[in-house]
Amino acid sequence: FYANIVLNVSNLPFRLQKLKEMFISKFGSAPKFYVRAPGRVNLIGEHIDYCGYAVLPMAIEQDILIAVEPVKTQVVQLANTNSLYLDFSTSINNIQINKTKPQWHNYFLCGLKGIQEHFGLNNPTGMNCLLDGTIPPSSGLSSSSALVCCAGLVTLRANGKTLSKVELAEICTKSERYVGTEGGGMDQSISFLAEEGTAKLIEFSPLRATDVRLPNGAAFVIANSCVEMNKAATSHYNIRVMECRLATKLLSKSKGLDWKIMLRLRDVQTKLGVSLEEMLTVVEEVLHPEPYSTEEICKCLGISLEELRSQILSQNTQDVSTFKLYQRAKHVYSEAARVLEFKKICNEAPANAIQLLGELMNQSYISCREMYECSCPELDRLVDICLQFGAIGSRLTGAGWGGCTVSMVPTDKLNTFLKNVKKAYYQTDVQRLALENNSLFATKPGRGALVFVEA
Repeated sequence: FYANIVLNVSNLPFRLQKLKEMFISKFGSAPKFYVRAPGRVNLIGEHIDYCGYAVLPMAIEQDILIAVEPVKTQVVQLANTNSLYLDFSTSINNIQINKTKPQWHNYFLCGLKGIQEHFGLNNPTGMNCLLDGTIPPSSGLSSSSALVCCAGLVTLRANGKTLSKVELAEICTKSERYVGTEGGGMDQSISFLAEEGTAKLIEFSPLRATDVRLPNGAAFVIANSCVEMNKAATSHYNIRVMECRLATKLLSKSKGLDWKIMLRLRDVQTKLGVSLEEMLTVVEEVLHPEPYSTEEICKCLGISLEELRSQILSQNTQDVSTFKLYQRAKHVYSEAARVLEFKKICNEAPANAIQLLGELMNQSYISCREMYECSCPELDRLVDICLQFGAIGSRLTGAGWGGCTVSMVPTDKLNTFLKNVKKAYYQTDVQRLALENNSLFATKPGRGALVFVEA
């Protein structure tokens, strides 16, 4: 339960001290506690959590930190140390989350509302909160989910409630959907369940996390393409979720399963009781590589366009007229197999482990680029540069269409790698140069969400 991560902070570290001072000057009183939740990098297993498959992320050192003072009024006041993000306040009993224009405070409200609804809080505690974030926004390092998790933990603590980390992760996964993102739960799970020094294999239904020890002799380097991608503000992400759902329905129907109750590609594999390799053969047999029109999908399933829209498609994919089912299913089943292979190599630790893991990362990237089409020219360029300067494996991480790459680099080549990538990608562009300082860094597996209380 969450009580085990309350740390007494008698002599506050510099960042907390600074946040405390800013809080006092903003609200006129001192915070009672602080909550942090980390961002994450996904080493392998892209776009498969919402299909029911295990993923392999690790928490990074960058995080969201919130200073909190519970108050007697029924008001939540939110402020941000970054002046680009405007102050916000609302009555705690009337939470409205705007899906059309996802602003920073909406992610906080998701976490708040999730806890409120879970406990049926009729008279929740008001709060003053000041937020400080070190995760580059819209970079695919999960700043938005870290904020949802942080807000969930803030609300839990302020209202004197307790939950296990797994319960918190599940509530925050569901509540992030209030902002319109149909996510699968990886980001929230690693944010709560991460432990220092180890990546995690995260499995769903039921949610569980297993330590995966990464090999010695390699560093993981994150490089930001400086192309922002906000999952909730674009339809790319939700279209992919629907393409996987539609592929699930068509595969199920072709195999005589009850397609109406099947939602995820993993359900088809489970029901058929076959391996991931065999599922790839099924995809080849059943689906065609050409895009499917909504008419063809309706014909295959024997339903009307109206039924397709009201019963299967999400609100923000109603107007999409064609879907690529073959490519998306192929990516998901092959990527799910790569995750298991990655874990196996880490566990067995053969002499050439780094080489083998690098190959898996490279295959994952090619599949993301060609089958899932979630890369972009800048990410392609960045991956090429990273491989050229000594990365054994490099791939996009996070949703894609911008954001970051993660590369596995031999430790002895790390300094020259960083210098060369900086020169080749960041110093050739004024805009990137301005963002360079927190755009390229090596990271170690960090710890999960924490509550700090001053002694």
